[in-house]
Amino acid sequence: MEIRLNGIIIIVGNYGSGKTEVSINLAVNHKQNSIDVCVVDLDLINPYFRTREVKAFLLKLGIDLILPPEDYLQADLPILSPAVAGMIRKQEGLVLFDMGGGVGATVLAALADSLKDKNIQMLQVVNPYRPFTETIKDCMRVRDEIEAISGLSINGLIGNANLMDETVADHIYRGYDFVARLSEASGLPLIFITAAVELLPELDINFFSCPVLPIEKQLGMPWEKAVKIGE
Repeated sequence: MEIRLNGIIIIVGNYGSGKTEVSINLAVNHKQNSIDVCVVDLDLINPYFRTREVKAFLLKLGIDLILPPEDYLQADLPILSPAVAGMIRKQEGLVLFDMGGGVGATVLAALADSLKDKNIQMLQVVNPYRPFTETIKDCMRVRDEIEAISGLSINGLIGNANLMDETVADHIYRGYDFVARLSEASGLPLIFITAAVELLPELDINFFSCPVLPIEKQLGMPWEKAVKIGE
């Protein structure tokens, strides 16, 4: 099954859920299928794991990237480039908004007028192996908080079950079971799940009722080297 998204896709979730890694790999996945892609980096929370850290790589692949102004690129400040509103108006192909966790969704409130009447999906990334999203109740609480802060409704789920470098196939299966139950409890569709590309040979893809997005790790601490995808 292929993942096919269009319009404005807002990627949200709790701290450490893997939103940016999902956004990067999702952007590359669509670009490889000849779809125009723009990634808007609105993560004003995390100083390490942000789309802007792989700016040159994304631009080389032909993926547009909207960042805060150059003078404030490394600042954790609520600065919105005028290009963000322009991209919303233009809305061609796939536009991915990479949001910060928790209160990072406050940025969306500032874009309320620009987003009005646009083709928008807000998708919640869930990693059940992270603190505060270990139960169905916790995940639904996070959903309620993000919706209350942003003024927008979440209308889909992304399962991103992993324990980083310690992830094994069983974690993917159990994570899928968790988000499938969350989907049923919340009434939200499960859009896709993720799996590290090196684990794919160990997985029975037919076991899953949704697409699987292969993840090639791009983000880490400054001393870690990313895998180059799409080349």
